[in-house]
Amino acid sequence: MKSLITTFFFCFGLYSIHFGQNELHCGTDEMHQKLFLEHPEYNAGIINANNRLQQFTHEFSQNPPMKTGPYIIPVVFHIIHNYGPENINDDQVHDAIRQLNIQYRKLNDDTTDIVQLFKSRAADCGIEFRLAQLDPNGNCTSGITRTVSDLTSIGDHQVKSLIHWPPNKYLNVYICAEAASLAGHALLPSAADTIPEWDGIVMQHSYIGTIGTSDYFRRTVLSHEVGHFLNLQHIWGGNNVPNYYYLPCGDAGNCAFDDDVTDTPNTIGWQSCNLSGQSCGELDNVQNYMDYAYCALMFTEGQKTRMHAALNSTVANRNNLWQPANLAATGTDDVTNYLCGAKLQADKRIVCVGDTVHFTDVSYHGITARNWTFEGGNSLTTADSLSSAVYDQVGKYDVTLKVSNGVDTIDVVLNDYITVLPAQGAIAGIDQAFENDQSYYDNWITVEGAAPYNWDFTNIGFQSNRSFKLNNFDNPIASTYDFQSYPMDASGLTSLAISFDWAYGRIEGTLVDILEVAVSSNCGESWFTVKSYLGGSSLKTVTDFVTGPFTPADETQWKNALITTVPASYWTSNLMVRFRFKNKGNNNLYIDNIQLGNLNELGVNQLSKNNVEIYPNPANDQITFDLGMNHEVENINVYDLTGKLIQTFSNIDQSPSFDLDVKSLNEGFYLFKIESKNGEIVTSQVIER
Repeated sequence: MKSLITTFFFCFGLYSIHFGQNELHCGTDEMHQKLFLEHPEYNAGIINANNRLQQFTHEFSQNPPMKTGPYIIPVVFHIIHNYGPENINDDQVHDAIRQLNIQYRKLNDDTTDIVQLFKSRAADCGIEFRLAQLDPNGNCTSGITRTVSDLTSIGDHQVKSLIHWPPNKYLNVYICAEAASLAGHALLPSAADTIPEWDGIVMQHSYIGTIGTSDYFRRTVLSHEVGHFLNLQHIWGGNNVPNYYYLPCGDAGNCAFDDDVTDTPNTIGWQSCNLSGQSCGELDNVQNYMDYAYCALMFTEGQKTRMHAALNSTVANRNNLWQPANLAATGTDDVTNYLCGAKLQADKRIVCVGDTVHFTDVSYHGITARNWTFEGGNSLTTADSLSSAVYDQVGKYDVTLKVSNGVDTIDVVLNDYITVLPAQGAIAGIDQAFENDQSYYDNWITVEGAAPYNWDFTNIGFQSNRSFKLNNFDNPIASTYDFQSYPMDASGLTSLAISFDWAYGRIEGTLVDILEVAVSSNCGESWFTVKSYLGGSSLKTVTDFVTGPFTPADETQWKNALITTVPASYWTSNLMVRFRFKNKGNNNLYIDNIQLGNLNELGVNQLSKNNVEIYPNPANDQITFDLGMNHEVENINVYDLTGKLIQTFSNIDQSPSFDLDVKSLNEGFYLFKIESKNGEIVTSQVIER
């Protein structure tokens, strides 16, 4: 079997998945070339470390030592985030560890699906992964750290400079929004020995475990990267970076090379699950974790031996990870469970009267007893790790969890953790001008978020003294910000509309922010978006780009929205409305004068507010519009009482006062929406003949 001296082998693999084609891609060659050009001083050290490890692996494989029990590897997950979806929860990390152990111990149920030829070669690798319980300073830890940094959107080696636990004691896994535009990347021991500050694995968050932001299809990606960490090459072989030698997956020339493992047949490599493929004359081991196919189920006995050799070699200090002294130092031995954190999670924190909230104890470590206290809630289970409570009264309530390991006891009290709203609305509409704090708190709730700034009152408004502002300029990119109404009774309305004023400025060269208005009739269990405003077009209220933090200078930098497309199925006794802003790196947003209720009533309010005269009313064949100034009218849309668009008038006379011919309209009641560059005006109108 031929072998390659692997130098600079940074598998900035794995791959990006395109579900339409089930293809997996790797960017190893580009990353190796970049590293080689930027850091030629490392090359000699990597070659030397690789030669030492190759020789040791050869000798180890001839007479592998007997070991009782698995090799235990302490792991720490560093979540590098900017308050976006990459800030995955603890459950997803725990699931990732569970998947690693299932796959490395051959505990996956689908081993029965392994192709018959390879069933006898499929290995229980005898390697176990455990979250650290002690940090490098001996302090108790959950084995999960969280660091806020813009580097999450890059996900290259720079993230390791933010936080890096000693690699001779821990396997460092970094979770980011991006992983250098890949699913993940890792250092082989030969490179890690020379550049220890880069030792570790970087993963895109959507390839961690099977839950949360990931899925079952992607469960094997981390196992692939850990394979590289333990000196496994791709199943079709490696490369030689100083000469930029690269073996792309699926290339016919790959048959001339090997992965230095005797029981994995030479292969060109697969990006599809062809179980009968014989690319180099023998049946390919397509189901191997180190291939790019999407049906990985196994490591081989030969790969197991190669990984064990890496764990017994001094190269990159992998041999220190599993030693009893290090397991004790990291809290991953079988002797002690350190109780240091009482922590809980809830499946939802805003509910309506009569709803049930499910709670999970995620305290650490070694919990043997617990006691839940749900203020305002009724629960039958107060001692289990999973509990639930039913809330029957409106209000905000504390949740308390007390845990014990049989020796020590600690607790956590989360004040006002659960908000309970009325199950049915007591009012038929909401008029929110943000002039009074209590008026807002009586009708709305701001959804708590992790980002530094959320919706808050500001002393700038549209024809008023205050409005609701989101300091989007200073907030991190990729965050989401919500505020939503209490339930309102819309069951008796003859029409339904949502109206509000807003102001927003856009920064040149940035992605497009989005404002979404949504409705719910099941207390927020699900939402239906009735209108989306995009920052590059429909959301901005000023034509020119804004360089600094945006503040509306005058009333001309505001616009008005009228939404009449709420489906009739949401005209219920428990209608809720949500304003959601998705930040892509732009500027501040202001919202004022929110009105929810009968369409015609909102139109009257808007008419008086904007000092517009429209007459006569009722009208026959002609209506006069006196706007008081040149509003540069773009369109006049006419709606019936159901909110259906009946007609659009364009090419409007641009003088402050003009006449509109309405002979085409039948007799009846209509809403006229005047769209201008200075905003929108809505008024009710009757046509009689």
